[in-house]
Amino acid sequence: MKIAIFGGRGFIGSAITDRLLQDDHELRIVARPRVEPNRRFADDKRVEWLTGDMMSAYDMNRAIDGVDVVLHLVSTTLPKSSNDDPIYDVQSNIVATLQLLNAMVAQQVRKIVFISSGGTVYGNPIYLPIDENHPTEPRVSYGITKLAIEKYLLMFQQLYGIKANILRVANPFGERQRVETAQGAVGVFLSKAIQNQPLEIWGDGSVTRDYLYISDVAEAFSRAVDYEGPKSVFNISSGVGTSLNELIGMIERVLGREVVRNYRPGRPFDVPVSILDNSLARKELGWQLQVGLEEGIARTASWMSRVLGAVKK
Repeated sequence: MKIAIFGGRGFIGSAITDRLLQDDHELRIVARPRVEPNRRFADDKRVEWLTGDMMSAYDMNRAIDGVDVVLHLVSTTLPKSSNDDPIYDVQSNIVATLQLLNAMVAQQVRKIVFISSGGTVYGNPIYLPIDENHPTEPRVSYGITKLAIEKYLLMFQQLYGIKANILRVANPFGERQRVETAQGAVGVFLSKAIQNQPLEIWGDGSVTRDYLYISDVAEAFSRAVDYEGPKSVFNISSGVGTSLNELIGMIERVLGREVVRNYRPGRPFDVPVSILDNSLARKELGWQLQVGLEEGIARTASWMSRVLGAVKK
C-alpha cells in the first residue's frame, strides 16, 4: 500500500515508519514547510519526503494524492502546556485535521489511522482498568482536542465511508524521544539521571501511569493499517500501572545507582491514576505487548547514553 504519514519525522512517527517499511509499504512522509528530511533510507525502500501546511487545502490535496491510507500523528501541543493557549490548540489541530479530512473526501482516500491520547481523553477514572467505553472527561485542552478530532473522524466515517482507526496510546517511551522538550516521564527522568541531575517530581510520586515501549506502539499501527474490522477505537497500552516512585526505582536498577529526587507540590491537572484495558486491541488487531517496562527502560537508557555522550563531545 501507499501510505502518507503526517508526523513521520518524530519520535513515534519514525518508529512507525521503520515498522511499515518492514511490511514493504510505499511511504510518503509529510513534514511541516521548510523542514528538511532528517534521515536517509536504503535505496530499496520506497520513501518520499514532502512538505506541506496542514492548514492549506492545496497542500493537503497534494500530500495525499494517490495514497491508500493516511496516518495522522501530528499534534502541535503538549498536555502540560495546552491549557495555556487553547485557541491555538483548536486552530492548529482540529481545523488542520478538517482540512486533511476534506482532502481525503476529494481524493477518495478511504482510510485514516489517528493517534489519540489514552492518557488524557478519559480524565479521572471511574473504574480501572479503563476500557474504550469509559466516559471521556479530559482535564486538559490537549485531551479535549484529541477527543474532538476522534468525533470528526467518526462523523466522516459515517458520512463518507472513510474507515477510521483511532489508537488511544498510553504513555510511549523509547529511542528518539525528545528529552529537551520534557516529553514523557521516562525520557525526562532518564535524561536527568544519566547526567547526574536531580529528578523533579510533582506530588508525592504516587501518580500512576501506563507506560509503553515504542516498538509495541509501532506494531499496533502496523496492524491498524491492515485492520478492516467493525471497531474503530482501541486502547494501546501495557495494561499495567506504574507509579512515578516505582518508575524511578526501575531507572535506579537499570543504571545501578540511586538518583536524587526533589518533590514539588502536585499539579491540579494531573490525573492520579490512568491504566488502560488493552483487551480489545488484543482481540481485534491481534496485537500483543512484547517489551516489558524495565527492558524498555534499559534499551532507552543505552540509546540515550550514546546520544548524550555524543552531545557532550
